Amino acid sequence: MSVKPRDLGMTPLDDLFSTDESRAEAQLEKVIKLNPDEISDFPNHPFKVNQDDDMAEMVESIKKYGVLVPALVRPKEDGGYEMVAGHRRKFAASLAGVSEIPCIVRSLTDDEATIVMVDSNLQREKILPSEKAFAYKMKLEAIKRQGRRTDLTSAPLEPKLKGSRSNEELAANSPDSRSQIQRYIRLTELIPPVLQMVDDGKIAFRPAVELSYLSKEQQESLYSTMECEDCTPSLAQAIKMKEFSKDGKLTDEVILSIIQEEKPNQREQLKIPKERISKYFAPGTPAQKIEDTIIKALELYRKRERQRDMER
Repeated sequence: MSVKPRDLGMTPLDDLFSTDESRAEAQLEKVIKLNPDEISDFPNHPFKVNQDDDMAEMVESIKKYGVLVPALVRPKEDGGYEMVAGHRRKFAASLAGVSEIPCIVRSLTDDEATIVMVDSNLQREKILPSEKAFAYKMKLEAIKRQGRRTDLTSAPLEPKLKGSRSNEELAANSPDSRSQIQRYIRLTELIPPVLQMVDDGKIAFRPAVELSYLSKEQQESLYSTMECEDCTPSLAQAIKMKEFSKDGKLTDEVILSIIQEEKPNQREQLKIPKERISKYFAPGTPAQKIEDTIIKALELYRKRERQRDMER
């Protein structure tokens, strides 16, 4: 067995002939230029990179000014680099035909990289419910794994406190409360087509949370029923389905019966194109005032019609 100088209390030659300044410099992060096509994506990256209007604007900006904010990458064990923060910049740079982008190289463990990746993306203005759901789940799992580690300066967390402390740490550095984060994580239990309906705004957030407690088979049945009936459950209906499911009584027939119940927000409504009535109201008139004025005008019209009928 070979014995290393450090094992004998000796200073390695590299340390002996290097200065404090050079060792400190080696630890500093530096901005380097990398080809965006050669940077691999973060595994299971929960945030979507869409080729939408915002992306088109970013592409045009990069064509004119280049990538102004460096991306954050980490070295891979088998060589090359992995993106941690900057997937949209990387994609936009590729579309813009840019061969190099500025990157900060930082050595991070898998859990550290996950936390940084999630935190950096949670600052975006537009985030889909599914993106937050899987991002929070990934970060919480990373925090819990870190809690299981021990070193020379800290003791492992007690099992009873580990979960609560992880949730508290997650909420402390997030834009959502602890309870709201737990609701988002529940969305990861939804089947893909139902979760897509949440992203599309067809199913509201709170009903979706309640529906996440249904089994996969029950969700499949619900999805087919929603497609056939062309409607989605309200919060009250979702809670009712959850209770039936809990009691083992949520059959296809029960789902259909609940979904067919009339909901106040889905009663038939008359819609008038705004351009047809805008000339009768001053710009900026509140919608409620417009509605009240139209109702009063119709009442006055009906009253005059009745008077004319009586005079005939």
